[in-house]
Amino acid sequence: MAINQNSQRPSVQDLIADAKSKRKIKNGEKLVPVILLLVTLVSILTTVGIVLTLIFETGIFFSEVPIKEYLFGTEWYPFSGKEPQFGVLPLIAGTLKVTFIAVLFAVPLGLAAAIYLSEYANDKTKRVLKPVLEVLAGVPTIVYGFFALTFVTPLLQQIIPSLKIFNALSAGLVVGIMILPMIVSLSEDALSAVPESLREGAYALGATKFETSIKIVLPAAISGVVASIVLASSRAIGETMIVSLAAGSTPTWDMNITGSIQTMTSYIVQVSSGDAGYGTTIYYSIYAVGFTLFLFTLLMNFIAARISKRFREEY
Repeated sequence: MAINQNSQRPSVQDLIADAKSKRKIKNGEKLVPVILLLVTLVSILTTVGIVLTLIFETGIFFSEVPIKEYLFGTEWYPFSGKEPQFGVLPLIAGTLKVTFIAVLFAVPLGLAAAIYLSEYANDKTKRVLKPVLEVLAGVPTIVYGFFALTFVTPLLQQIIPSLKIFNALSAGLVVGIMILPMIVSLSEDALSAVPESLREGAYALGATKFETSIKIVLPAAISGVVASIVLASSRAIGETMIVSLAAGSTPTWDMNITGSIQTMTSYIVQVSSGDAGYGTTIYYSIYAVGFTLFLFTLLMNFIAARISKRFREEY
């Protein structure tokens, strides 16, 4: 039985439809890079717009307040009627107090949890603990603030009777709880990325699991671990609601952590809530403080990138 050759050949209409379909696909492929470029430009332009706004508004502030007074002054009393003081050092001191307490609390716990998840926990335990950490990371910061004010502070007052209602200690501890999931997650990823051959080599030489974790795996993942700590510190510096609710609003230039303080972010919240009129020196001071905060976080991110690049291990 002869096969009809003509029945297997595409018709002219099919060829035309196929050519149109290919042309549409090519046009769509050409549009994809354009769309991706536009999305990238939106992100870049947004960042540039934020930076330029901070620079211009900060310039207006420094046209009224000397830069030397702002950078080296130890008194911050912008609402003083007679002679306002705009020395930013008390705000920086308050911010660093909270950050130092948070990092001091979160780093040991975070590293211990990361080592446990990476080296000791089985798959079933990881499936339980990982979602718990994710839930902790998703708690709104204002909830953390009320937790610090209504639970942590009264608890600490039983141990430290001189502790004030608003203080740096409880705010720093709760900020440490907030950044804990970031340290655990990023450090655990860095530890898990270490090749199994390094662990097996250590076991072959007689090292225990703990010795392998501390002396082999942790040094091999040090770039990721340190980067996670620096990024978490940057997050702590920029925290707003916890310090606004629990730390107080008293800018002080001292090392006391049991009394009320004020951070850069909490001052911005205070002024933005309507305590200053538009166009006043106090109004423009929030841009100067915001720009200072921006420089702090930018420096921390730069340090994290440099550390990751400097100590990165490639296997």
